[in-house]
Amino acid sequence: MGSEFPKTGLFDTVSRIHFRARYANGVELICTPSGIGGAVRFEGTEGWVHVDWNSFSTHPESLMDTVIGPNEIHLYESRDHKRNFLDCIKSGRDPIAPVEVGHRSASVCHLANIAMRLNRRLHWDPDEESFINDEQANRLLSKTVRTPWHL
Repeated sequence: MGSEFPKTGLFDTVSRIHFRARYANGVELICTPSGIGGAVRFEGTEGWVHVDWNSFSTHPESLMDTVIGPNEIHLYESRDHKRNFLDCIKSGRDPIAPVEVGHRSASVCHLANIAMRLNRRLHWDPDEESFINDEQANRLLSKTVRTPWHL
């Protein structure tokens, strides 16, 4: 890991991010403190894709020219996710980031934050949406709701 959290001051959010997430299919997401806002690298068996604040690169470079097959997932382009969301409300079309994709994308960020806070490797069950055999980590998945509120 190598993440850092402020020890003093008003904020307690991570100030230096570094984590790895390995998916069941073997793909790794590596989030590092590179550039403004950090960088993300997805590593697979055939190379990697690196996305930084204002750059995009691959290794091997030929991955940039890879054509998505007819039976593979195709996304349409959106340069403004907020506008895309509003347009889709009007049209009934699915947005560039469907709810399930948004949920899973946000989940990996929350899970990484918990792992960085605990400073250890965690194992996640995506079907149960809980950590495997780790009650301390599971307690960090939600905060206690104040009375009289409840879920």
